[in-house]
Amino acid sequence: MDIIFALLWLLAALFEGVFCQGIYAPPNVRIIHSGHACNIEEERYTERVYTIREGETLELTCLVSGHPRPQIRWTKTAGSATDRFQDSSVFNETLRITRIQRHQGGRYYCKAENGLGTPAIKSIRVDVYYLDDPIVTVHQSIGEAKEQFYYERTVFLRCAANSNPPVRYSWRRGREFLSQGSDKGVEIYEPFFTQGETKILKLKNLRPQDYANYTCTASVRNVCGIPDKSVLFRLTNKTASPSIKLLVEDPIVANPGQTVTLVCIISGGEPNPTLAWVRNGEELPKKSVLNGGTLTIPAISTDEAGVYSCVASNNVGNPAKKSTNIVVRALKKGRFWITPDPYHNDDNIQIGREVKISCQVEATPPEELMFSWLKNGRPLRSSERMVITQTDPDVAPGTTNLDIIDLKFTDFGTYTCVASLKNGGIPEISIDVNISSTTVPPNLTVPRGKSPLATQEGDTVELQCLVSGKPKPIILWSRADKEAPMPDGNMQTESYDGVLRIVNVSREMTGTYRCQTSQYNGFNVKPREAIVELIVLYPPAVEPVYTEIRQGLGRPFSLSCRVLRAHPSRVLTYEWKLGTRLLTTGKFDTRDETEYHVKSLNREGYGAYTCDITNEAGAGRCTFLVTGKAFAPEFYYDTYSALWQNKPRVYGFKLQWTQMNPNAVDRIMAYRLGIKQTGHQRWWEQEIPTEDNIQKGELLTYNLTELIKPEAYQVRLTPITRFGEGDSTERIIHYSAPVNPHWSKFQCGFEEDTICMFTQDKTEEFDWTRHSAATRDTKYTPNTGPSSDRSGSKQGFYMYIETSRPRLEGDKARLLTPSFNVAPKNPYGNVAPIPTYCFSFYYHMNGKHIGTLNVYLRQKSQTGQDTSVWTLSGNQGDRWRQARVNINPTSSFQIVLEGIRGSGIEGDIAVDDLAIEEGECRDPPPSSNIRSLASSAAVHIWQLCLTLLLVLVGLRR
Repeated sequence: MDIIFALLWLLAALFEGVFCQGIYAPPNVRIIHSGHACNIEEERYTERVYTIREGETLELTCLVSGHPRPQIRWTKTAGSATDRFQDSSVFNETLRITRIQRHQGGRYYCKAENGLGTPAIKSIRVDVYYLDDPIVTVHQSIGEAKEQFYYERTVFLRCAANSNPPVRYSWRRGREFLSQGSDKGVEIYEPFFTQGETKILKLKNLRPQDYANYTCTASVRNVCGIPDKSVLFRLTNKTASPSIKLLVEDPIVANPGQTVTLVCIISGGEPNPTLAWVRNGEELPKKSVLNGGTLTIPAISTDEAGVYSCVASNNVGNPAKKSTNIVVRALKKGRFWITPDPYHNDDNIQIGREVKISCQVEATPPEELMFSWLKNGRPLRSSERMVITQTDPDVAPGTTNLDIIDLKFTDFGTYTCVASLKNGGIPEISIDVNISSTTVPPNLTVPRGKSPLATQEGDTVELQCLVSGKPKPIILWSRADKEAPMPDGNMQTESYDGVLRIVNVSREMTGTYRCQTSQYNGFNVKPREAIVELIVLYPPAVEPVYTEIRQGLGRPFSLSCRVLRAHPSRVLTYEWKLGTRLLTTGKFDTRDETEYHVKSLNREGYGAYTCDITNEAGAGRCTFLVTGKAFAPEFYYDTYSALWQNKPRVYGFKLQWTQMNPNAVDRIMAYRLGIKQTGHQRWWEQEIPTEDNIQKGELLTYNLTELIKPEAYQVRLTPITRFGEGDSTERIIHYSAPVNPHWSKFQCGFEEDTICMFTQDKTEEFDWTRHSAATRDTKYTPNTGPSSDRSGSKQGFYMYIETSRPRLEGDKARLLTPSFNVAPKNPYGNVAPIPTYCFSFYYHMNGKHIGTLNVYLRQKSQTGQDTSVWTLSGNQGDRWRQARVNINPTSSFQIVLEGIRGSGIEGDIAVDDLAIEEGECRDPPPSSNIRSLASSAAVHIWQLCLTLLLVLVGLRR
């Protein structure tokens, strides 16, 4: 008896693996298209291309399957300003781009992932077609023949247009169509370096009849309904390139706030040229005013200075361009420095030695800069002891020097450098420099207690260097410990009082800082410097910051909080709490984590556990929310024909789901089902009780009835344990008139673009093609393929394999049905009979090179093993025939249709009107090649187990 129970347990375990765990499936995606596509090249040899006209609406939908429900994300490469689209978990997520532009073409990827296996990715290349208006440009060459008194005048008319796909050009003179060789005086060609982009019409040794109207027509052969576009150019004996005159000076010097007017006039050109203004090759200032060729800039500023160009073009020859430079007068950045006698190794100013005072100003224009010197407010002129120089080759432009030779007591005083521009109009800049017995070079020190300087992260800190000496120079701050920018982003920061103020200091700013004197506004001597150390204290960074733990009553669990980084990194303490109740405290030794253990969870043990790890800068906190809430259910979306027609005005829906991690918490006793019409506020609720423990992967089903057509409904499902309600999950149910009233019979005639969710096997050499006899091109494949669909309609669709080149003998194409679920009501109950289904289809195999049509059964429980159930080879005549075969799947399954190319091009094989129906086939048609599924592995297991069971029962008796 123990053996019998063991065998029954084995059968139960087998079915749990087949039917329960088999519900979980990695993602699978497929991209379908809608919108305004003008051509779609379905997936063939290398890629799938979706062609659309610029300005139309792009719609791509990502059909996804898999359980749990995969999340969908659209991404894009190549050429879009928005290369990534927001994540979405909406079923059949549609990517929609209205008024698509050419830069939005490229490859679009749909990525689906649900944590099982590798993410599923499908892509489609979007090719945006467009045609811009063509442009004709004219150039001429005049060459003098040697020893002859005549000139050859050749004119080139170049036509170009931006387009996708490549454009084709044609030329007409008047009404006469021009082609290569039609006129000896005309040559038509494409330059080698721009092939496909332009077409040149060459008029050799211009003749009187060549003066005419020329029309260039650009065409993309009406693809996507894009019409041809034309441009007309009139060539006369007056045709000439543009010429202009600029009625302004160069340069133009203006004061800030002044209104500047530039005038440009056309002096020649046929056709009449158009004028445009640019500044430094870019756009004009926003406040500019244009009136024909006149450009006015009111209240000009220094930022609006630059080179202004007038450009005239008429597509004949090269554009004419004339420019002028607008200079806005300005004075800024006045600085000084004092240089002691360079011939003595002494930085101090001493009586009897030389001292130089330098003054620097930035001036625009620099040639207008003038300097004057004052001593104690009185003008100072250059003399033998007071040498004034306006330029110095050793210093930057805009500098003046005052050299005092043999310094005397009477030379002490205040010296003023005055900078101005010729003709005035700009305020002067005055710089005062005091020379006296108290004028001494600088020195830098760090105040006591200011280094090292400790502060907390987020505070405002001031680093300080005390500057002595007179005058006090500008102080430059920089990092001393590494080559890194200062907090303001610059490599050096200027300070006039020796203080560096840092707001919202961060831990990355820890290190040493250098303060040093600059030569500006001080002594031109070796820089003085000092070092300040900054230490930024910050509280411990810990992990996990927050985590949720689902746990059932009576079970043990452990919590762990770890220190990632802290400063100071030692002298750390920890404190565990449940809510406000203190659990335990302690100090860290050499470890970087602390743990708290619960041996048996009771109701009072639910709640928020916190662990605070503290140093002198503050505390870091780990939070653990321990709850008995059940995880959310996971709706099963891959149920085929979940909708069914109940009554004329109502419909039903088969709601299926699995429970995420059902064993993590206490047993789920029931589900609360909420349902409401979309757009309404009122929820209708009821409880769905559960009797036994729910297993991981177990598919649960509840039938919703009396749903009003064609309303959509929002459904909410909440698990309930003795802890209370768990996490809810929601979905939307949409009504669509079902193709089949019930899964008991699946039918497909391939009349829709979605081809009933069939998919192509990408591991084979080529694909099946959806087509109708009304549109099929039989130019290269006569004497093969159907002349109508199975019903006799030339407008109806079917699937076929195209065996023309480049297909080779033996190439395979595989077409896969959607997945169908076969799950018993109770995998642990009595042994259920193996279900039987009838698979029927129509086939058309006409042609002297017909290969083979195979049908396979693919089951999830037999990964990598397809079972052959039907096969047929050779020419079967020019008519549709039906095949029917019984199949006995034991787990979720698909039907695989495999077409194999024969020895030649007259070998197209077609299929239509496929059906899968519960029960055995009625009156199956005769076929010597039909194979039974009885040899499949699953059936063998059942037969073996049942035989053993009967033997054991017999022995027991």
